[in-house]
Amino acid sequence: MRKRPNAMTRAGVLLAAAFTLAGCQGSSLGSLPASQITTGQGPAVTGEVVGTGSVRVGLLLPLSAGGGGQSIGTVFRNAAELALANFPNSDIQLLIKDTRGTAEGGRAAAQSAIAEGAELILGPVFAPAVSGAGAVARSSGIPVVAFSTDVSVASRGIYLLSFLPQGDVSRIVGYAGTQGKRSFAALVPDDSYGAVTEAAFRQEVGRIGARIVTIQRYKLNGSDTSDLIAKTNALAGSIGKIDSLFIPAGGGVAPLVMQTLTQSGATNGAVKVLGSGQWDEPNMKNNPIMAGSWYPGPDDTGFKAFAARYQSAYGSAPPRNATLAYDGVTLAAGLVRSAGPQRFSTSILTNRDGFIGIDGLFRFRPNGQNERGLAVYQLTGSGVQVISPAPRDFRSGT
Repeated sequence: MRKRPNAMTRAGVLLAAAFTLAGCQGSSLGSLPASQITTGQGPAVTGEVVGTGSVRVGLLLPLSAGGGGQSIGTVFRNAAELALANFPNSDIQLLIKDTRGTAEGGRAAAQSAIAEGAELILGPVFAPAVSGAGAVARSSGIPVVAFSTDVSVASRGIYLLSFLPQGDVSRIVGYAGTQGKRSFAALVPDDSYGAVTEAAFRQEVGRIGARIVTIQRYKLNGSDTSDLIAKTNALAGSIGKIDSLFIPAGGGVAPLVMQTLTQSGATNGAVKVLGSGQWDEPNMKNNPIMAGSWYPGPDDTGFKAFAARYQSAYGSAPPRNATLAYDGVTLAAGLVRSAGPQRFSTSILTNRDGFIGIDGLFRFRPNGQNERGLAVYQLTGSGVQVISPAPRDFRSGT
């Protein structure tokens, strides 16, 4: 009984080393139609396959989804291929399946992958497809590591690798508390994202023993920002009563709020403006009106190296979340190498020591959600600076 924690710790350490190796290798792997993959093991495979290893892993992506889904599917597929190319002597084989971004598509894709011998499912990306795939995988005893940010689809055996709003809120409010902040206000969108962030905000402010003075919820109708401006003006009267203002949304919301407060004469240098990972964009980082504000995010050193490799391989810059597919594949390959027959078991996947990927430290909770080691950044008006580094060890927090 005493050996299991040591084994799990060893798996985490070895996987961290595997991730490090993965970032240093050249790219030479291509993909083949299933008819050209000859491993001599397992049932026949249909559709595209990447890799020739003995362990099969399903990769479920919205390759024919409408809107921007198809482009996301293509980027994630490319990132997955790059992960295998950069992982030396990987023993996995990716079975690429199209979910079409729907629950029905996710269900069919998972059924196909599992019937063809997949021991683990990576993806889907969108919540409906995760629900469909998860139902099939759960009944088959196959774990899922999905890329959705919707925690409602997470559960035991259905793990989310994505950046979750709750993690952002916990990190930034928790850090503000360590800096003596005790009176908070928030401006949150009146939508599902806003509901999630508000719930997490209330919980975290309570956890640090602080108080919430006001929360304003606003609606955005396309380019119509009138309700946001009205709610900002409603907030202005509370500025003298708070030391922290939480504005989680990206897309220019926070700069407009600050501009409105400045024009009304309600700005107060004692109020620290706090954001979320949605602030991780050039327009926010280089906006002088946001100088001094804080937001949470992963250490970006790994992403910069990944983006350079992706650009070289595919001729375009990857979106920020492309690392999810890369880390998912590298996680699978690392566990095959380090964890033996129990590689995808619950005890291994929920290892308390976690794993290290392109975006730093992460671990899965038994409920399917995750924890990430995030840094805190301060906007300077012409970039960012780290004011609290991302932890590299869950046990010590440093």
